Amino acid sequence: MKHLTIALTGLLCASAVLARPAAARGLPDATPFNIAITVDDLPAHGPVPAGTTRASIIADHVRIMKAHGVPETYGFVNGKLVDRSAENAAALDVWRKGGFPLGNHTYSHMNLNQAASLEAWQADVIAGEPAVASRMQGADWRWLRFPNVAAGKDATQQAAARAWLTQRGYRIAEVTMSFTDWAYAEPYGRCMARNDQEGLQALKADYLRHVDAVIAYAKASSRQVFGRVVPQVLLTHVAAFSAVMLPEVLDRLEQAGARYVTLAQAQSDPAYAQPGGGYVIERAAVRQRIHLPANRERGIDLDALCR
Repeated sequence: MKHLTIALTGLLCASAVLARPAAARGLPDATPFNIAITVDDLPAHGPVPAGTTRASIIADHVRIMKAHGVPETYGFVNGKLVDRSAENAAALDVWRKGGFPLGNHTYSHMNLNQAASLEAWQADVIAGEPAVASRMQGADWRWLRFPNVAAGKDATQQAAARAWLTQRGYRIAEVTMSFTDWAYAEPYGRCMARNDQEGLQALKADYLRHVDAVIAYAKASSRQVFGRVVPQVLLTHVAAFSAVMLPEVLDRLEQAGARYVTLAQAQSDPAYAQPGGGYVIERAAVRQRIHLPANRERGIDLDALCR
């Protein structure tokens, strides 16, 4: 009987441990969640290290996402970059030939909050359309990603911009998650140019720590605000560094429970019903007066790296 009691006690203790949330047990939270992947600043973002081209960077993005079973990735285009060179235009064609769709990111990446006027910003949106529409004939291209997720400097401008976009048939590509890969693009280019292997390792290690922290934060803050892990929309960039790190990023997302869906599928969730600027979960927290903890800051000085 004594041995039976000990065994039962041990079983109950083990059950209690397993019943605790994974995070409380020091384990990764692998609760399944849906996520749409989106890529900004096509066809060119950040430096082009030796041995790569704009086209090869885009081809790597397409190849890696297809290998991971990503069903659709919208690439958001700045038309000015397409017009800048034939090389950039050809790189953008690689994305479409790979089977992924394009959306509008305005012609010159104009931040609506800082634009001279709403009319100036509207003209920039229209100027960005030809590079997208010409490559998306017969397909749905009327998705817009606000540059810097800036949807208007006040409620009046936000409402006017959205009404105008709706009239033109646009839907807004929202964001819930970003690994701020854009901040790593320039230091990566410097480290590659100097062949600084120590700097490259430090850069990659810090980025992956940031990726893990952001995934955990997105899931925890989603539960705090919505009571569940809502479908996510990841914003990343078409940079050389992003392409190099993409396999590990997708691996980490999958280990955390990610299931890839389309942008429309992710945004069909009620969490996306209330419009606004910035990130979806954070702006919902503001509306509900919920205080979210600060996300992890980077552990290294990116500006000083590989100088």
